[in-house]
Amino acid sequence: MSEQQSAPASHQNGPAQDDTTDFGFRKVPKNQKAGQVAEVFHSVASKYDLMNDLMSMGIHRLWKRFTIELSGVRPGHQVLDIAGGTGDLTMKFSDLVGTNGKVVLADINASMLQVGRDRLIDRGYAGNIEYVQADAEHLPFPDNSFNAVSIAFGLRNVTDKDQALRDMTRVLKPGGKVMVLEFSKPTNPLLSKAYDTYSFRALPLMGQLFAGDAESYRYLAESIRMHPDQETLRGMMETAGLVNCRYYNMTGGIVALHVGTKP
Repeated sequence: MSEQQSAPASHQNGPAQDDTTDFGFRKVPKNQKAGQVAEVFHSVASKYDLMNDLMSMGIHRLWKRFTIELSGVRPGHQVLDIAGGTGDLTMKFSDLVGTNGKVVLADINASMLQVGRDRLIDRGYAGNIEYVQADAEHLPFPDNSFNAVSIAFGLRNVTDKDQALRDMTRVLKPGGKVMVLEFSKPTNPLLSKAYDTYSFRALPLMGQLFAGDAESYRYLAESIRMHPDQETLRGMMETAGLVNCRYYNMTGGIVALHVGTKP
């Protein structure tokens, strides 16, 4: 893992000035993206954990473990896990905050939220976890509510990423951390080429074979390519009001963890 703290690049991948936005490689009206993303995740929810393991060869567990280690979450803390999906991070945060703390698993998609709730309850997690269907751009929580806010593999699906980062910062307590774990841009050209081949050929094929849905996984591959690179996202976090923003490349930059603190 490598940490980078160089000066942020210009915000090249910021929100468009018109009324369209990216949905994979296509342009769609901004007011339609959330619905189309919802259809993707309704489709993949039941196979989400299986596909995560297949697509990452299990390495996603290491990426999430590193995120937990850098979170600084302690007993009694309040944590918001946005786009929490099937609850991998929520489960770990629940262990850390203990009976006097609280973890909110938030997801805009009802199907993913249901899968996450069922999975956590089946594993005996209850008491310090709440489940909220929420849009990352308009979080239904008061200012200064949480000691840590995480979003893992969800920011790239948000229509207005800048607004989402501002709202994450708003609900964070001073001194707390925002953590964005997301697919990013490989740092090695050869790795980048191999990763492109894997993403656009293997992922849709695996989606068809194991989930019966090639198109949703084709969108997921495209959404990764359209997501801001490491330096751009770092600049976006600073613009949202976070300080000491830095990122950690993992697996050659295929994934990066961005961390910023609320002053």
